[in-house]
Amino acid sequence: MKNAIVTGANIGLGLETVKGLVNEGYQVTLACRSEEKASAAIEEVRREFPECHLQFLALDLNDFSSVKNFCHEYEKNFKKLDLLVNNAGIMMPPFSLTANGFESQFGVNYLSHFLLTGLLLNLLKESESARVINLASLAHKWGDIYFDDINFKKSYNKKKAYGQSKLACLIFSYELDRRLKSEGLNIRSIAAHPGVSSTNLGQFMPKFMSIGMSLISQSSKNGAAPSLFAALNEDLKGGEYIGPSGIGELSGVPKIVDSNARSKDLAVAKKLWDVSKDLTGIDFL
Repeated sequence: MKNAIVTGANIGLGLETVKGLVNEGYQVTLACRSEEKASAAIEEVRREFPECHLQFLALDLNDFSSVKNFCHEYEKNFKKLDLLVNNAGIMMPPFSLTANGFESQFGVNYLSHFLLTGLLLNLLKESESARVINLASLAHKWGDIYFDDINFKKSYNKKKAYGQSKLACLIFSYELDRRLKSEGLNIRSIAAHPGVSSTNLGQFMPKFMSIGMSLISQSSKNGAAPSLFAALNEDLKGGEYIGPSGIGELSGVPKIVDSNARSKDLAVAKKLWDVSKDLTGIDFL
């Protein structure tokens, strides 16, 4: 049986991703902060898929120590990992710092997933054909990687900070795939984005933006389709970016899509990797 981890798996895109994976026979670990919410999600999935194999393991992406504890506990229960879906995220909250002192969106959406991936790499190597799926966003086009003030301590712009975090996730996915291939590892790194979907991510958005998005958004189930396509489609070789096929990539069936030039800048990718390595304290690939 193949093993998968989905972060932020108790609600929205993460929960729908779990359902799609158990339908394909995966044993899935729900990596979430709240055991209560994860248990409710597991009950919901089991009503639809009574024979599924699920477990909860605590993960708080706001704190590197929780990421490290999660990986330690996972290694005690599993000898390999076939699929890692770095799904969890927060969107445009008021300014705050993670437990490790990073701007919350950059820390939660990106840095903790960078650390998680690195810590689980040895288990991914044990799979015959592993994949890492990183959730990006159309918002990767909103900004840049602000190396001179990566934590927005000088002036906080929540939209730019969210755009930075999702651009970082996309750059990481591309760079990870390049490094995996250069090492000859049978692990594919693929990015995905959900278009505009009905999830809890919009709780901090300005009301006018939230209303506008609700008018054009698709369901969480449809929003999770690109992630599942990235995870399950056998034709993908690694390095692809999957999103909806409709107008503006807002909705529609999944397909390979393109991203902006900044996301493919090799110099930026190398610098981001080096910065991420220093900030997280992990050196891999």
